[in-house]
This record gives sequence, structure tokens and C-alpha cells, in this order.
Amino acid sequence: MVRGHTVLLLAVALCMCRAATTLDSELGVGKAINIFMRYGYLSICMRVVPRNDTEGWVFREPTVSVFRDVERFSIAPKPRHAKTIFDGDFHMEFCDNLKQLLQAYFRDFSFERLERPWRAFTAGWPTDIMARNLGINSSFITGDHCYVLVRVSRFRETAKLNDLPPNVAVEDVVFEAIQDSTIGDTVSIADFIRKYGSHYIASYITGNSLYQVFVFSRGVYSRIKERVKSRGVSDIPPSEMSNFFSPFFAEHVGAVKVASGNKTVENWATKRLRVHYYIFSYPSLLKLHGEPSLLRSLDTLLGNEALLQLELKTLSPAFKDVKKKKWFEEVIDNYLKLWESNM
Repeated sequence: MVRGHTVLLLAVALCMCRAATTLDSELGVGKAINIFMRYGYLSICMRVVPRNDTEGWVFREPTVSVFRDVERFSIAPKPRHAKTIFDGDFHMEFCDNLKQLLQAYFRDFSFERLERPWRAFTAGWPTDIMARNLGINSSFITGDHCYVLVRVSRFRETAKLNDLPPNVAVEDVVFEAIQDSTIGDTVSIADFIRKYGSHYIASYITGNSLYQVFVFSRGVYSRIKERVKSRGVSDIPPSEMSNFFSPFFAEHVGAVKVASGNKTVENWATKRLRVHYYIFSYPSLLKLHGEPSLLRSLDTLLGNEALLQLELKTLSPAFKDVKKKKWFEEVIDNYLKLWESNM
């Protein structure tokens, strides 16, 4: 186990400026990043929720080239079928509490050896920022509420690696740094992570998405959840589904948000997805369900502007010595637990 007094050393080391060796911000499989640099605040360097800036970036976290010739481990993406109306995903998730809602939003983000990857994005969000990012009033962040997340995602770019073999080649400087590391010396591993990263990008999907959060009281939520579970969304009449997700049943109907923050798409959704329900008028993503014409329009509007899925794996394959690899993994495990519990 890592000794208690060495924990603080990593916190200090990881806050230092990184070495300028081969640093860039390229979103590429095989590239390494240091998730400790901005743990709890990853949304400032990965576009996963709307931001107030106007720059057109998707990913701007510093990355390092650790492995050689990773291209030969790439998996070719499946070509899009010509008759596909919408190349993406439409789904809803029932969330018993706020923790499950955050988990659902970041379900497609997987960081090896990190039990709660959504915390790497949300741990630093104060209540008002969390409410803004989810598109709901801040009063529904606290208290006893249940949620349903509805999301439609348009995939644009996909990249994925096969598992890297134990004999994968590494860059010379990385090899030398590993040689200089010492089993039992936490600081040497901390220095390696600071310079070359903790994880590498194993896969990602970019594109854009619309999402909306509906807030319910626990009793109403349970009734709707059981109804959907017993019948399935496709077997419930559209009128009944619209009724469930109207202000008559929901405590709060959240705003339709665009992951990239694209105002053109947001305005389109506000106008074209508006539902009129007695005295209420509100936009609802459920209007997209079973509406091919709306999906076709949305297909052209949702560009390659946000990060939708990300899989990170630790840099264990870079360590060829079995004992050093085990020591690296032990240090990573301990510090991931430290950051998860302290943020």
C-alpha cells in the first residue's frame, strides 16, 4: 500500500507544470492524458456539456505520444448505411436520484480503475453550474426528486483500439522514464504520471446530442417507470407517453440542451419540438420519437462538435517489467481512490 505521507507528494507533483515534451491536444487513440490534472473539472477541456465560449473545440486536454505505431491496432469503423435516417442513438434513462442522473449522463465515459468516472467531470460543479448543465432549476438539484434523462445523439467520428499487447513499443523517452522509476517509490511514479500521463485513449466518439431532464416526485416516477418497464416505450401510445412527460405529471420539465452549446440547434429544438398541452407549451425531445422528418432535419443539424463517448485505459502496457507494472497499478489505484473520496 502507498504510505500516507506520500499522498500529499502526488497532489503537489500533479499540480506542477508538465514537461513540454511532445505535448499537444490531439484527440487520438493511443494518446496519453493525465486525468489528475483536472479531475473534477474535465468539462473545461472536453466538450461534454454546453459552454459559454464561442470557440469551436471538442477536446483540448494536453496529450502525449507514449506508444509507437498504435495505428496498426486501430479498428476500422463500420460504414454508415445509405438508407439510415439517423446515425446515432435515442434513449431514455430512469434515475432514482441525482447520483444516478449524473451517472446516466456520463454512462459512455469509462476510465479504467476509476469506479465513478462521472465524478471526474462533475465533482467540481457547484449547484448552480450543475443545474445549468442539466437544464433544470437549481431547486431540483437538492431534495427528494427522481429524474428521467432523454437524449438523442448523432455520431460523426468513431475511433477505437484493440487491447494493446504486452510487447507494444513505447517512445524512447518513456522507456527511459520507466527505467528510472523505482518499485516502492511513489514519487517516481508520480513524476512519470506528471510527464507522460495516467491513461491512454482507447476509444472515442464525437458528434453532438440533444438532451432533456424531466423531474418527478417519487410516487409519480415509480408509476411511470413500472408502466414503461412492463410495456416498453414502443408499445405505449405516443399520446400516453406525452402525457407522462408533461407538466401535468412532471414536477419540472427541463430545457432541451445541446451538448456543444450550438445556439442554432437549440433554437431549432425550441421551435420545432414544441408541444402544446392544454394551457402548457414546452419543447420536448419525445416529439422526435417516431417522427422521421424531424430526425432527418436533426441529422444535418448535429455536426461534429462534442465528445459523446470516451474510453480511457491506464498506461500499464507501457511497463514491461511485471513488478514495476504492478507497482504502477497500485499507485494509480490508491490515488484514484484518494481523488474520488476527497473531491
